[in-house]
Amino acid sequence: MASHLLSKEDTLAMRKRLIGESCRLFYSDDPVKIVKARGQYLFDENGSRYLDCIGNVHHVGHCHPSVTKAAAEQMDLLNTNTRFLHDNLVLYANRLAATLPDKLSVFYFVNSGSEANDLALRLARQYTQHEDVIVLDHAYHGHLVSLIDISPYKFRKLSGQKEWVHVAPLPDTYRGIYKADEPNPGLAYANTVRDLIEDVHNKGRKIAAFFAESMPSVGGQIILPEGYSSKVAEYVGAVGGVFVADEVQTGFGRAGSHFWAFQLQGADFCPDILTMGKPMGNGHPIACVATTAEIAAAFTDNGVEYFNTFGGNPVSCAIGLAVLEVIEKEDLTGNATRVGAHLKDLFTKLQSRHQIIGDVRGKGLFVGVELVQDRQTRKPATKAAAHVVKRLKAEDRICVSTDGPWDNVLKFKPPMCFSMEDAELVARCIDRILTDMEASH
Repeated sequence: MASHLLSKEDTLAMRKRLIGESCRLFYSDDPVKIVKARGQYLFDENGSRYLDCIGNVHHVGHCHPSVTKAAAEQMDLLNTNTRFLHDNLVLYANRLAATLPDKLSVFYFVNSGSEANDLALRLARQYTQHEDVIVLDHAYHGHLVSLIDISPYKFRKLSGQKEWVHVAPLPDTYRGIYKADEPNPGLAYANTVRDLIEDVHNKGRKIAAFFAESMPSVGGQIILPEGYSSKVAEYVGAVGGVFVADEVQTGFGRAGSHFWAFQLQGADFCPDILTMGKPMGNGHPIACVATTAEIAAAFTDNGVEYFNTFGGNPVSCAIGLAVLEVIEKEDLTGNATRVGAHLKDLFTKLQSRHQIIGDVRGKGLFVGVELVQDRQTRKPATKAAAHVVKRLKAEDRICVSTDGPWDNVLKFKPPMCFSMEDAELVARCIDRILTDMEASH
């Protein structure tokens, strides 16, 4: 590999010269140069091993042999576009359909979560003939212009909010307007969407879609309160809008108990449009939109062909099929349930010993630990969270990052092969670092 010929210093110098600075590095003050990965482990140029708690893209584990084998074999045979008939496309769509409610029966394959969300927006507008979109505060749905416009996380730092975008409160029962002690937080937060719809209609505008991650990630690893999505879908549907569930980060069994995170909201809830991406190809760029026959028919009726050069190509579909097979064969959803519950339990025990841990939340291998300066005021402990991340990397070779509006939530979305021992190691190291920090204060 060419990268082995360069020193870390040379690689960094060339990157600074050739790559746009807005493409940021992890650990920018002392970046890690990774040359190899296997399972849940990353290896630097010196052979040092790092535990990856960030890699939700490498869903079944870095460089899984079954996935790389499927990719190489299909690449050696054929890779073309979907204007030719090929079995992989339909076999893969059929396998995905088997994981979903019958209602979501038509698939469009693309290359990234951003492409999927952009297409979902087009589908919603074509079907409803409305323009406006409701999104959750702090949401992030992708890097295309259309998606920056519906991502408060981004547009607040850029050109601001468009008149067709409407922001609903994030249903965060720890820090939001309705806390966990609210009798029915799901209904209370859903009613904020109902009130927002009324405001939009009073301005003479119409809702095309409600757009939300099934478990908001950039918002701080949020688990939506029970009953929220079905009530919002009812309100949005009543005014001719559709419900778009963004599962680009949360799909494919990460929630543990369910293959799709939207299913956490109960058997009676199903979105009208579902987007998926990141973990789908285990690092290979593949993404998808699943929707209803009615919405797909409206998109067809506009008379404009939808063609995506690389979307659904035979190699991507072979990889996607291999990922699904590994999830099933290795019971990775079961592993997410067991290891995720253990990790959450370990963090909850740390919470009883460390005042700085304000909240522990999550489902499966989607876990957040929110650090606060004071449990009463819940003032975010942003600097402390950054300090924990820095020390975990420097002292323990554990890669963790932060999220949330104040970057005070330690987030854990590791590869799904993450083990009980990995969970215990992470908790033990965080315990030691927090104990040190308390002693120094």
